Amino acid sequence: MPVAAKRLQVYTTAPMEDARDARTTFRHLEQIGYDGAFSFEAKLDPFLPLALAAEHTQSLRLGTAIAIAFARNPMNLANLAHGLQSITGGRFMLGLGSQVRPHIENRFSMTWSKPAARMREIVLAIKAIFDAWEGNSRLDFRGEFYRHTIMIPAFDPGPNPFGPPPIFTGGFGPLMTAVAGEVADGFIAHPFNSRESLLKNMMPALDEGLSRSGRRRKDLEIICATLTVTADTDEEMERVRLAARKQLAFYGSTPAYLPTLVCHGWEDLHRELNRLSKAGRWDDMTDLIDDSILETIAVVGPRREMSRLLRERLKGIADGVSLTHNRAPDPDHWADIVAELRLPE
Repeated sequence: MPVAAKRLQVYTTAPMEDARDARTTFRHLEQIGYDGAFSFEAKLDPFLPLALAAEHTQSLRLGTAIAIAFARNPMNLANLAHGLQSITGGRFMLGLGSQVRPHIENRFSMTWSKPAARMREIVLAIKAIFDAWEGNSRLDFRGEFYRHTIMIPAFDPGPNPFGPPPIFTGGFGPLMTAVAGEVADGFIAHPFNSRESLLKNMMPALDEGLSRSGRRRKDLEIICATLTVTADTDEEMERVRLAARKQLAFYGSTPAYLPTLVCHGWEDLHRELNRLSKAGRWDDMTDLIDDSILETIAVVGPRREMSRLLRERLKGIADGVSLTHNRAPDPDHWADIVAELRLPE
């Protein structure tokens, strides 16, 4: 399946723990040359920083990667997305993810059930709300989880001057991935993937979803978050390699991410990582991630080779790459790599 884009679009998640930093952080990423930048739902609400970022950028696409869908409802998400689409001048991307059951139930006090089916319905409900606001239909959405049947003029913002924003979903397993192919405008792939797992696991699931809705590959934008490991000195390279190994050990211990390891015959590694994680033996877990595993899942290399290696990893798969760093990212550290990735192939 050929990818229509002439070059990889280049994204990253903005490094930020204080929402006020959005005024400068996103502007700096735009100046470096990124095509887009994401906020992340951890210590901050992911929507608020983007409202600030919109006022201090001009061309940068701004998105949530991800906002936790199950902590909210479709009407709430539609209102946030509609507002940010207007504020950004049509540059907003609504990125949604599921999180995991303990956080949904015990951190957000919300309902967890049938996550793939629920995500599918959230996307369809938001699109139905957008369609009503655009004046194309009466709001009458009735699903298994959500029901939206009232929209009076006092609460109807009307057509968005820039059109409804695209909806991206993030995921890893085949069911959630297929949802993106079926109903979303884009998909954000998890960084715990090798080229092999993207081809063997992700792409067939997206194809299945696309076939359900009668769509083709060109109808879906794929952005692959990709763990990148590079540095300017040997000492720094060893430090970032160690940080990446720790991150991969954590991912590898989690049953949900087993399919990537299965692609390479590393099922026994998962069992051992999982056993060690339950015993709190984090350093021992890191020791199990050898160079072969690191360089299969992460993109590792000298700075001068990174743009080529990233293109090789994602050729024929992705429309965009989101550079995922295993260090507190200094945006300037990646300026030359971003510039090279932006050159046509």
